[in-house]
Amino acid sequence: MALCPECEAAIDVEDDEVEEGQTLDCPECGAELEVVSTNPVELNTIADEGDEEAEDEW
Repeated sequence: MALCPECEAAIDVEDDEVEEGQTLDCPECGAELEVVSTNPVELNTIADEGDEEAEDEW
């Protein structure tokens, strides 16, 4: 079980079901997530490059 870093929803994944670098979508908020650790399972949000460029312009 892991938590979505965006909405804190519980995502039912086990450490033996995923690999580091694998991407998942949050079933609650739709955020694109990357597996950064498998024991325990930790997820990070994958930043949208278009969003980063928009933030840099401000």
